Amino acid sequence: MHCMRWRYWAMLLLCTGLASCKSFLQESPEGTLDPAKFYQTAAQVAAAVNGCYDGLGYVYINGIGVSVCPGYALEYITGYSRRPRPSGFEDDQFLHLDKLDPNNSRLQSWWNATYYPVENCNSVIEHVLVTNVVDDITKQRYLGQAYFLRAWYYFQLVRLFGDVPLKLTSTTDINNTRIYRSPRQAVYEQIVKDLLAAEQCGLPWQDQSGHICLGAVKALLAKVYLTMAGYPLKLGNPYYQLAYDKAMEVINSHNFSLFDHYADLRDPAYQNTREHLFMLQRQATVAPSYIHEAYLPYPDQPISIQPAYGGAMAPAQAFYDSYAANDGRKAEQAFFYTRFPRYGNPADTIVLPAPYIFKYWDADAEKTGRSGENFPLIRYADVLLTAAEARSNLDGGVTADAAAIDAYYAVRHRAFPAETRPASLTTDQILKERCWEFCFEFQTWYDMLRTRRALDVSNGTMTNLVGYKAPNHVRAFDTTDLQFPLPLAEVQKNPDLAL
Repeated sequence: MHCMRWRYWAMLLLCTGLASCKSFLQESPEGTLDPAKFYQTAAQVAAAVNGCYDGLGYVYINGIGVSVCPGYALEYITGYSRRPRPSGFEDDQFLHLDKLDPNNSRLQSWWNATYYPVENCNSVIEHVLVTNVVDDITKQRYLGQAYFLRAWYYFQLVRLFGDVPLKLTSTTDINNTRIYRSPRQAVYEQIVKDLLAAEQCGLPWQDQSGHICLGAVKALLAKVYLTMAGYPLKLGNPYYQLAYDKAMEVINSHNFSLFDHYADLRDPAYQNTREHLFMLQRQATVAPSYIHEAYLPYPDQPISIQPAYGGAMAPAQAFYDSYAANDGRKAEQAFFYTRFPRYGNPADTIVLPAPYIFKYWDADAEKTGRSGENFPLIRYADVLLTAAEARSNLDGGVTADAAAIDAYYAVRHRAFPAETRPASLTTDQILKERCWEFCFEFQTWYDMLRTRRALDVSNGTMTNLVGYKAPNHVRAFDTTDLQFPLPLAEVQKNPDLAL
């Protein structure tokens, strides 16, 4: 779809930053673009906006090595996953909960995944605000996308690193790049400001092209409010109320619904529709997804045309066992699988040595070796459980609110069709549901950070995060694990970050 354009124009926009060289070269170098000269046609403006999306996939693109990418760190650190393929020391720091080295390249990758695309967002906002080459409706929708994406990138970073530089203008002078860290609350306030601005930009409730829609804006705003209510800001009930109200706006719009079957979550026909409010757009030839390949069984299990490059991640056995036997998500080929037909000889079933992740299985990639499957970033199930969690906290940890129970039950009922609707709900029930529903979607660590709670998989209960030893860890969590250190290279380049 638009992936090729997003990636191409993001690189093109990166080159525009080189235009500042003319201040000391006395002329514009050939092969670079001055941003002021670039935003001259409707096509150029559209391309610049599409370039803002490029950062979404940064942490999900393979690094150096087999089945390696920075994104996996967010699942490794929860302790609920294992890596079947042997890992290096950088991944082991997350997998085993060793102390994180500031020189770990995964940290640098997450940092880059914010500031490179934010530079594009800042440039788009500055130039689209004053452009007259597109009509006002189009202009506002472009701004809405850029505001949302800037908020998305900062929300990603502030939860991991705490106080970070808040940069809201594009770089025009290389001598003005050393900036101080902003207090995390200021970063959150700017995220809210950007999302409130995006809400007013006339975006459609849904957008099957994969661009930002109003449903995604409101859903992200609800998640931000929920996070601000919890740790580390602990703003409490006023923000739980904001989170509940915003999630209910999405629910009451009746524009979204859960898929009937878990298989629908990975069906290409349903991408960017119904339950998928926001997805990372992939295309098999120009912007492939590596998730299918990375999660294949390892060592070589011949269930795909490309069986040898998996082993990036699988559930820890204890986490897999924490699902009830009759949970639909545990059913074969729902979220996990334990056997599969042999590639080229489907009459022969291969029994896997342990459970593997099936959430992102791509039937086409099984035959071609290249996956173009989109990756979910915001699902409607998340909105439903956000509403339920916010309400339960407002009501002191137990709620009988009908809307909250309906929201929770919609997610729960899909997993347990025979289960009756509860009369009340506890916050811990909802948090457990989030662990089971969003496993390996790179959300669980963020939930653990904002709630300071973890699923104790040995008995299926929620427990305090600090002091909990997860299945794949060598020790229990302590408070020093709850914020990533700043990348060493960034502090060396900008000593002001250490202040």
